[in-house]
Amino acid sequence: MKRFAVLQLSGCSGCEIALLNAGEWIDQSDQSDLAYMNLVMSSHDVPEVEVLLVTGGVRNEEDLYRLRRAVHKADEVIAVGTCAISGGVANLGNRTAIRAEFFGNEERLHLPDLLPMCRPIDMVVKVDRYLPGCPPTPELFMAVLRESADTEIAKTVCQECGLRKDRDMLPEHLLGFQQGEVLSNICLINQGFLCIGASTRGGCRALCTLAGYPCVGCRGPSDAFIEKGSDKWLNSIRRIFSRMTEIPEEELEAALRSPQLSLFLFQFADYADTGQVPRQKEQVV
Repeated sequence: MKRFAVLQLSGCSGCEIALLNAGEWIDQSDQSDLAYMNLVMSSHDVPEVEVLLVTGGVRNEEDLYRLRRAVHKADEVIAVGTCAISGGVANLGNRTAIRAEFFGNEERLHLPDLLPMCRPIDMVVKVDRYLPGCPPTPELFMAVLRESADTEIAKTVCQECGLRKDRDMLPEHLLGFQQGEVLSNICLINQGFLCIGASTRGGCRALCTLAGYPCVGCRGPSDAFIEKGSDKWLNSIRRIFSRMTEIPEEELEAALRSPQLSLFLFQFADYADTGQVPRQKEQVV
């Protein structure tokens, strides 16, 4: 396995925990190929490595400094998780109130200056590959680190899920958990859930949908939509719901743009506001 480091910027440490849960990267002969991780090491200097996994978004000047310094010490840079790919939850909505709270406490000294917005790391440095998820599963971390040729990733979450679609069940409204018991063998869309697994990139083993919770798209759009605008992904979701439900268009539209999905629905194919060159599907694990 290649020698790798994990650089954590502004994030929640969820991606680091997922990697630690994998366990497979620990080699019994030399303990590990992990050279650096903020979460478990006290050193502030990233050593020279073959692979640099970057988690979290670029939220302050310290993030910007550490990222630009670290990428020069790696042969390959991989953006890991929603925050590194799109800015994540820290990049949602109007942050005026948050800034006021941040600067309102005079006892807090020596804090790094906030940047105007939390940026994905590829707006600052060149990224070689992307590992989407919130967080990515341990298996996906291993697929990246081992570069195994026999790793098979499903095209969509729906393919991995395999719950049976019922043509006779055509919900008229988004009921979700309000309906009471969730049927364990029937597609969640047929049960009135806002599930977007049919258009979302596979590889997560459908952990949420098989447990009865709808897919929110944390792995980003499937290969069919990665290089296109977010409107293409949304149109695909709309078509699926028009075919499988009788939910009014305005009700579906309001739900698609609600806070429940806003973190993920515009994360990976939304280039309109950034002027960014679309990420290539070949770069995405």
